[in-house]
Amino acid sequence: MGNKLKKLLKKQVIVNILLILTVCFVGVGAFSGINNKIKTTSTINGAYYLGNPDNGGVSLTFNVYQGTEQVLSILDILKKQGVKVTFFIGGCWADDNGDVLNKILADGHEIGSHGYYHKDHAKLSLKENEQEILFTEQLIVGLTGYKTTLFAPPSGSFSKSTISACETNGYRVIMWSNDTIDWRDQDVNLIKKRALKDLKAGNIVLMHPTSATVTALDDVINSIKASGLKLLTISENLQGI
Repeated sequence: MGNKLKKLLKKQVIVNILLILTVCFVGVGAFSGINNKIKTTSTINGAYYLGNPDNGGVSLTFNVYQGTEQVLSILDILKKQGVKVTFFIGGCWADDNGDVLNKILADGHEIGSHGYYHKDHAKLSLKENEQEILFTEQLIVGLTGYKTTLFAPPSGSFSKSTISACETNGYRVIMWSNDTIDWRDQDVNLIKKRALKDLKAGNIVLMHPTSATVTALDDVINSIKASGLKLLTISENLQGI
């Protein structure tokens, strides 16, 4: 291999390393920037990541596409604790669980929409976003008489079209500040740690109906109460914004 070729290859390797480092730096910076924004503002790109800290509470939310047995166990714990939360309901689950859906409402909890088929809303057109949201709304109204006004995009994926579809139809897009990732990590201690990390007024804690979450829930609620924070539904948490 000639010296000139060696020099060219060495130069290209250095350039590639610099490019990788730059991408990593920008990625970390962007991630940190979003985290910092969540700490200081309620909305980012039209979606709510925090409630109003002046209301003095935090919200537990449950995204539901499966886990009917766990939903019932969660309802028992919430009733015992005297706590109200917000359930974001997948339409295809609601279609098969109208009785549980009505029990959620009868127990005084709030219901929001989680779409019908758990689609990636960032990839949907404005019309497709509306179809997913409004079809689920019509289903829930038909089963319960309750009209939803909150939308939690599946996997937290949304676009400007999602925001536009929601604003046009009287919805607010709800995200979270604390993600337990309980759908993936069935670790009770890890769920509790993530739910309670840096918890402060206005925070929104995302959970799902899993067995590990059921086990962790009492301790999460007790810790929140012990901190002096109230437990609020999303609508209560957003009051004043």
